[in-house]
Order: sequence, then C-alpha cells, then structure tokens
Amino acid sequence: MGDFDQARIHMVDNQLRTNDVTDLRVLDAMGAIPRERFVPASKRCIAYSDQDIAVSGDGATRYLMKPHVFAKMVQLADISENDVVLSVGCATGYSVAVLSRLAGSVVGLEEDAATAEAASALLVELGIENAAILDGALATGGAAEGPYDVILVDGAVEELPEALTAQLKDGGRLVVIEGQGGAAVAKLYTRSGDVVSGRFAFNATAHLLPGFARPKAFVF
Repeated sequence: MGDFDQARIHMVDNQLRTNDVTDLRVLDAMGAIPRERFVPASKRCIAYSDQDIAVSGDGATRYLMKPHVFAKMVQLADISENDVVLSVGCATGYSVAVLSRLAGSVVGLEEDAATAEAASALLVELGIENAAILDGALATGGAAEGPYDVILVDGAVEELPEALTAQLKDGGRLVVIEGQGGAAVAKLYTRSGDVVSGRFAFNATAHLLPGFARPKAFVF
C-alpha cells in the first residue's frame, strides 16, 4: 500500500469518523478518490491534512476545504444514486469526483477557464464518466444543465443569491457555508414548491468564493 493510500485511510478514520461523518457511502467515496491528484504537486505531501489547501494562486486564491467539513456538507445533502448534483466553485474538481460516486450525474461550475479545463482533463484521466465541468460565473449557477436535486457550494458565501436556489427541483437541497470567521455556519436549504427555507446545520468555516461577497452598504 502506497503512502497516499495510507494517508487516505487515516483521513477517513481520524478526521471524518471522529467528526460525526457516519454515512458509509460518503466515507467510501472519500476513501476512494485520490485527493493528492487535485492539489499542486508541491502540496501533495499535505493533501490529506486537516486544513484548507490552496490550489490556485492566480487572481483569487482557491482552496480545497478541510476534508471533514466537506464530508459533513456532503452527508448533509443526503445524495441518492439518481440525483443530479451541481458543485459550485469546484476549482480543481475534487468535489465533483467525490460526488460522482454518490449521484447519478454531477455538474461542476468553475469560473476560471484554465482551472476548469484542467479539472475536466483530470476527470477524464481518472475515468469519471458521469460528471462534467462548466466554465462560468459562480454566482449565476448552471441553469442550462438544471434543475438540480442537490447544489453544493464548495466554499463560503456572505450572501446566497436567489439565482442558485431557483435552480433547485421541488424537494431539492442546497448546502452552503454562510459567513466568515467564527460567525460562519453550514446551512441546509430545501425547496418545497415556490418556498425555499433554510436551517442551521453545524459550525464551519471556509474561504469566501469569488462573486459571493455582500455588497458594501453606503455610509454617510
């Protein structure tokens, strides 16, 4: 067994299981996807550490979320094998790869064209056939491929745009981290007819995704 394989097992046992991730499908999915392939070569040695990992330094720096935070969000989404899922801000495609093992089909949305292209190539290399990466503004979602059973926002937002919740199917779920720093929380939104309601799920932090900052209020 290689070093990365062992590190993956330790991540599942010591980071996920100990943080109330109990869904065996989520544990199996994260135990199968080679997370080290989704970070820069210089950071593969920390691919399975319990921290956010910068994966892009051009413009707005992008991150892979801490493994246990991401796993808890995926578990909260309660994804079934026939669901159509949108991952907003998928960066290098790790979230898409994990979700592809749980859902019927997955769409990843990434606004940096070069990153989206590299993520698409990596999914092909890994033999993942039920997922695709779109290049577009994160805050507008992926309406052309929707509506979705599940939308997972792969990072934090200060303000959740209606454009995203509008792309949920009736009964659909959206999982997101709202806020920054110690005030940030993971929330679950569900659609019932024309009504979208949200509830607190757990405390969590992540880096803010581009396009989701709250507009600055005018100060007299």
